[in-house]
Amino acid sequence: MRADITVLPGDGIGPEVTAAAVAILREVGRRNGHVFEFSEHLIGGIAIDTCGEPLPQTTIDACVNSDAVLLGAVGGPKWSNPQARVRPEQGLLGLRARLGVFANLRPLRVHPRLAGLSPLKAENLVGVDLLFVRELTGGAYFGKKSREADVAIDECRYSVAEVERVVRRACELARGRKGRLTSVDKANVLETSRLWRETTERVVAEYEGVSLEHQLVDSMAMLLLTRPSAYDVIVTENLFGDILTDEAAALAGSLGVSPSASLGAGRLGLYEPIHGSAPDIAGKGIANPIGAILSAALLLRHSLGLEDEAHAVEVAVDAVLDSAELTRDLGGKASTTEVAESVLAQLTRKQQAAA
Repeated sequence: MRADITVLPGDGIGPEVTAAAVAILREVGRRNGHVFEFSEHLIGGIAIDTCGEPLPQTTIDACVNSDAVLLGAVGGPKWSNPQARVRPEQGLLGLRARLGVFANLRPLRVHPRLAGLSPLKAENLVGVDLLFVRELTGGAYFGKKSREADVAIDECRYSVAEVERVVRRACELARGRKGRLTSVDKANVLETSRLWRETTERVVAEYEGVSLEHQLVDSMAMLLLTRPSAYDVIVTENLFGDILTDEAAALAGSLGVSPSASLGAGRLGLYEPIHGSAPDIAGKGIANPIGAILSAALLLRHSLGLEDEAHAVEVAVDAVLDSAELTRDLGGKASTTEVAESVLAQLTRKQQAAA
């Protein structure tokens, strides 16, 4: 197959981890007879510095005309003034809206070797295999905002159609897993959450084999820490999802190992590790590339339909986590490049074993 992949390295450690992910994708393509063409474009802080805006039109054009988008990270202290008219995160929010990627998928499995790095007791992490589906283009992040004197307003708005489409995606994913869907809201207080709950119940009723449980967001935050293995697919709105997925990432031992996929109605998706730009370690060659590499695996699966190749990358990463030297955030001394090379070596071994 042939695919055009737009790469947005972004800021901080973004260029380092995306380079590792691209190296893996190039090797996957070479070994399996696929032609992957890569083009790099600006987003975030570096785009502001270069052309005065966080999401240039050239970047938008490249993304909408590609088969998939791989993103590193945006932001950093240089652009951290929340009062600034132009900020790096505006580029990311704008790109999500422009691509129409309304469902953010964040899978979470706890690797046994990393369980000791989690703040939770290891016995509470056995069997944890979660998939968060976060609504990505509605809610408070995209509502109207205003400020007058000593009053500030952030509108949280959801339509039935917005809730329907993300819940349908969650149901489809749940059907391919254990069939258990948990919907998180704040229906005892918020009108948007009451709409969310009513719509979710109606949609889930259409999916045979999918069971539904409701949780309030505050209790869900506690349950993620006390019995995370009790959950399968968790669907929620934008703000709640942002908070809960970062909390859940701590279960895995490091933000550096967690990938994400942002999907819309078609195959074009936006793929990125969930960590930030980590400016304190940028340029040192010690950033963990695993989250970016696993995001590349999600790209292979969801945008390119290459399930076998995606699975091969995930198996190779598991093998590296089993026994290879890891980066500093995971207690090791390996560099970004060395971890990527370990994944490439595992891909070679697996292919040779299969032959």
